[in-house]
Amino acid sequence: MSDLLPVIGLWSLALGALAGFAMILVVDAPHRLRKIGIAHHRRVFQTHLDWILMGLLLIGVGLVATDTPTWVLVAVTVGAIVNPLLFVPLAFDETIQKSLVYRVVSGLSFVSLSGGLIGVAAAQTLAY
Repeated sequence: MSDLLPVIGLWSLALGALAGFAMILVVDAPHRLRKIGIAHHRRVFQTHLDWILMGLLLIGVGLVATDTPTWVLVAVTVGAIVNPLLFVPLAFDETIQKSLVYRVVSGLSFVSLSGGLIGVAAAQTLAY
């Protein structure tokens, strides 16, 4: 599984790069984003940055997590994929974050990533 994480990370970086084009619209033509319903431009920025950060995180974890159990790597991967996506609906309507479904998914994603990273650190420390 650890050999797959850098590949997923590269795709996350690619999505972050593509989201950079949306950042150009935020700066130069915000009215175009409003036309498609994007009302909260900072969420575009957050999505862009989070895809890049999660991509780097997955690449790094994949390169060092040779002694980490697969289930821990799956938890990290799920969290790293879902976390950036959580900003997308907020770009359209920030009140979504008050809904129970959003809060549950957001909480589970955060626990998956955070707990998974603690698991990677622990597994790699024990293997060292």
